[in-house]
Amino acid sequence: MSAVNDTKLNSAVFLLTGIPGQEDVHLWISVPFCLMYVISIVGNSVILFIIKTDPGLHEPMYIFLSMLAVTDLDLSISSMLTTLGIFLFNSREISLNACFAQLFFIHVLKYTESSVLLLMAFDRFIAIHDPLRYASILTLPRIAKMGLVCALRGVALILPIPFLLQRFQYCRANVLSHCCCLKQEVMKMACSDIRVNSIYGLLVTIFTVWLDSLLIFLSYVMILKTVLSITSHAECLRALNTCVSQLCAVLLSYTPMIGLSVMHRFWEGSSPLLQIPLGYIYVLVHP
Repeated sequence: MSAVNDTKLNSAVFLLTGIPGQEDVHLWISVPFCLMYVISIVGNSVILFIIKTDPGLHEPMYIFLSMLAVTDLDLSISSMLTTLGIFLFNSREISLNACFAQLFFIHVLKYTESSVLLLMAFDRFIAIHDPLRYASILTLPRIAKMGLVCALRGVALILPIPFLLQRFQYCRANVLSHCCCLKQEVMKMACSDIRVNSIYGLLVTIFTVWLDSLLIFLSYVMILKTVLSITSHAECLRALNTCVSQLCAVLLSYTPMIGLSVMHRFWEGSSPLLQIPLGYIYVLVHP
């Protein structure tokens, strides 16, 4: 009986994972990771500085871009300490509370990013479909309210999750397969019944990532329909050119987000060689 109880004691820490089997070269692997973090932080900071200092860029498209840069900047910072700690100092331990705090910020920022990408798709649709009313529809006060709603939606949906996770007891097998804490994997470490958390997490994913991706897809279908009705070939290409970079950002954001969600929920036997790269793309490559 005591042995059973021992297996259900709360673990003091989780153990994060870098790249399994490559521990001897983690110091060398840290070089490209450090470089990517520097590029992410400096690049997004430069974007924000340029948009802030150039009055000609105080337009809806660039304001939405600055929102995306702020989100990606914060996302890089929220995962940087644990990732570089693993590769530089082999510091794999993270306390339960620190893990819950990290997963809260990472998922709030990812869902906020999803909302911002949806707003950017809406911005391009209005600009191409109804350019004469563009300025009157996307006014600065309205854009500010949209940004606030995006942030509040992410916080409101994720805020219950750390508190729900704190109620659980965690098994001694507390090794996570990523360089930072993600809610889907932390839930699987619990010894308790996680059905309520799992259902709530699935509903959150459906009403954020899946809904946003569907609306973005519909926005681009409407954009494509509008562009194809333009008679001038040059104007058609110019209109499409304004959407190419955003489409790349959407694919980089949603592919790992949806892929990790599906793997952790419905494909538990998936290879770590697939999960680990998706995890790094999830928190690092897109920013």
